[in-house]
Amino acid sequence: MNHRLLFIAAISGFIAVALGAFGAHGLKNIASAEMVSIFKLAVEYQFYHTFALVSLAFAAQWLSTKWLNWSAGFFIVGILLFSGSLYLYALTQAKWIGTITPMGGLCLLIAWALFAIAAWRRPISIDQI
Repeated sequence: MNHRLLFIAAISGFIAVALGAFGAHGLKNIASAEMVSIFKLAVEYQFYHTFALVSLAFAAQWLSTKWLNWSAGFFIVGILLFSGSLYLYALTQAKWIGTITPMGGLCLLIAWALFAIAAWRRPISIDQI
């Protein structure tokens, strides 16, 4: 198991819960429904990819750490760029921030592809579970 990655995932989960609570309770008083919806999307994607990081941390027992480390890096950058840009956009409504979001999405796609490569190169056998 990759303890550092699990730590990063735990911090990301903590932040996602905190921001989700802010979005549900504090943001709705200061932002439009559309901006609250965008903020919620950022929280959702951060959670999805936080769980992906947890999966990578445990998969390190069976799969190539080289591919998993690259995948983790892209997941982390993807979360920062994708969710981070949506958080900023919802709070500031600065339209230029929207140009960052697709780069984050691309990083997340690359991360999933790298995770798939790690799994393909060394599939987990029933005996190893």
